[in-house]
Amino acid sequence: MELDIVTGLEAGANDYITKPFSLMVLRARAAVQLRERTKTDGRIFIDGFIFDFDKMLFSKNGQHIELSKTEQRLLRILVENKGATIKRSYLIDTVWQGDTEYVDGHALTVTIKRLRDKLEDDSTNPAYIKTVYGIGYTWAV
Repeated sequence: MELDIVTGLEAGANDYITKPFSLMVLRARAAVQLRERTKTDGRIFIDGFIFDFDKMLFSKNGQHIELSKTEQRLLRILVENKGATIKRSYLIDTVWQGDTEYVDGHALTVTIKRLRDKLEDDSTNPAYIKTVYGIGYTWAV
């Protein structure tokens, strides 16, 4: 009922979902809530990282990190969906924006490796960019 929704929101809830609901809607709403908690003034703060995709400025513990456009697009997808597993095919289509007839899975693997080399303390044992074997990748913080 409307009264229940209003009561929940006035009590401090950020969102309210009624039954029945689809799993897609639930996931999307959860992703929005997670995204909103990590954003401040267009910047994303995670541990010692500061990612400012609008100004293309990236740092880890105060040290500037230089990222290519491709690395920036890939990183943005991962951190804005942190905790969710993103399929390889979706990443390829989105990061290379439709120019996928000349791009294969190896380009994604190489770009992930380069990102790990720049962001991870130990790129052979990543703490942030995790591989979900057979599916894709996730930002696991």
